[in-house]
Amino acid sequence: MNGPRSGPVSNRGRATVESDTPSAAVCEVTTIVSGGSRGLGLAVAQRLLQRGDRVATFSRSGSAPLVALAAKHPGRVHHEQLDAADSDAVRRFVGNTVERFGRVDHCVANAAVAAEGILATMADADIDAMLTVNLRGAIVLVRECVRQFLAQPRSLPDAGAGSIVMVSSVVAARGSPGLAVYAATKAGLEGFARCLAREVGPRGIRVNAVAPGFLATDLSATLSPSDRERIVRRTPLGRLGDTADIVGVIDFLTGPGAAFVTGQTLTIDGGGAT
Repeated sequence: MNGPRSGPVSNRGRATVESDTPSAAVCEVTTIVSGGSRGLGLAVAQRLLQRGDRVATFSRSGSAPLVALAAKHPGRVHHEQLDAADSDAVRRFVGNTVERFGRVDHCVANAAVAAEGILATMADADIDAMLTVNLRGAIVLVRECVRQFLAQPRSLPDAGAGSIVMVSSVVAARGSPGLAVYAATKAGLEGFARCLAREVGPRGIRVNAVAPGFLATDLSATLSPSDRERIVRRTPLGRLGDTADIVGVIDFLTGPGAAFVTGQTLTIDGGGAT
């Protein structure tokens, strides 16, 4: 399961971690990663920067690790603080990314919120937050990226027009008590990815999803020791996942090695779903 458990907050405008160093010719590839200030999103941003991408990311708040990452890669990181539920803000963010870096090549839709609880007692506000951020927010971001993919020339004559990775969760397929609405939003993303892959494939755009299992992150730290042990026991590889396990797959899906991979959901849970 991925994403913070808090609800969305208001748009606060562009953050100050953006470097003033000119970005011209630093590299040709630009990747958008939503929710890149911490956790999986931050780890993805770090890996993509290491491989030479320029990274544009947004999140509801900044973080010291993101500031440090931007300082380490001057001119190659663009960050804005905004609410993923604000469609206008997301649209402006993609436009600002193109204005700064000239193009968008990949999109990793990672931002999410989760409210755990049985459906009978769940508040409307929690349901609305998960549907708006996890599903509609991701769809709006992808729509804006697809529009840019279609409008811009390809980075290389034989390169694809762009790629998209939706970050889902293993609970979309397996289910989990107290996560019905969260699971519904993630299952929606997987269906969206499959359909969109067929829609934009003829234009050279690939769309895939990843479905992480429980990760050894702050999110799983809320599990009781007995629940954590139970999950580890039923996982053939005998451990919880790590962000590096997911990052490697996203790196692959947004790279040339996955040029013939689209419409797929890759489950990354140590075999727990088998």
